[in-house]
Amino acid sequence: MSFASDVKKELTTLEVHRDLAKSELAALIRMNGALSLANRHFVLNVQTENAAIARRIYTLLRDHYEVQAEFLVRRKMKLKKNNIYIVRLKQETQKILMDLDIFDNGMLMDHVSDMIIGNSERMKAYLRGAFLAGGSVNNPETSRYHLEIYSLYENHSRELKEMIEYYHLKAKTHNRRNGYITYLKGAEDISDFLTLIGATTSMLKFEDVRVIRDMRNSVNRLVNCETANLSKTIEAASTQIENINYIEATVGLGNLDERLQEIAELRLQHPEVSLKELGELVPSGPISKSGINHRIRKINEFADKLREGK
Repeated sequence: MSFASDVKKELTTLEVHRDLAKSELAALIRMNGALSLANRHFVLNVQTENAAIARRIYTLLRDHYEVQAEFLVRRKMKLKKNNIYIVRLKQETQKILMDLDIFDNGMLMDHVSDMIIGNSERMKAYLRGAFLAGGSVNNPETSRYHLEIYSLYENHSRELKEMIEYYHLKAKTHNRRNGYITYLKGAEDISDFLTLIGATTSMLKFEDVRVIRDMRNSVNRLVNCETANLSKTIEAASTQIENINYIEATVGLGNLDERLQEIAELRLQHPEVSLKELGELVPSGPISKSGINHRIRKINEFADKLREGK
């Protein structure tokens, strides 16, 4: 099961007060519902591929409106042959939709109710329903953090963005496949959003994986940095030793200045150490890295002049 499925499964187990259940239902029906007329009565079909979400819709309607909805299962024939779950409401459909404030002139409204906008707890419940209806979130172990909610309507997507921003999270919107997405990219924002909609256990799992992943990445960066520095040290030491051996083979190290000769001999004795460590090995006293670097540069220049015949 994917991480997004785990989050949704957790959300479908939450107990909510009637007032907040209405806000959650409003989002679920608004985003996954379709109205039709049969015998002059409105029929509502709320469709999803997630059985737990369908049971959630069915239970919320039964518990808070005391109506008996139908629970249907259909087999999807094209592409992935997943089941489609339909919650069908034939009783008091218009009355319930009006109570949820998502019904207008025989249609589902294309905006969020004013009874929800601005009310912190109702907006949290609505965002929970919106995530259940059209949300997804990447596994935190993947290469990037991403949480999104898909909606068919631009106005609705914009309102989702504004509600998320109400809680100081950095949401953005984007066109996607004949619809729109409202999304979060920052790991902290995603973690806060999961807490916001009630997915506390999923948030803790997200944080555990994120911390381990970030720590692993930090260790890898340090190792890579150390490896790069070590490679540079080895390469520089090899050049220095090559020059010192050339001087010794052609004119002898005795032709170097006494201070340079001392460093040349030390480098031959300790080819693996860094310049800083080489400075600490000088018998006459520690020499700074810059001091050692200056003398090594003089030795290299001496070797270059010998090769040029000067």
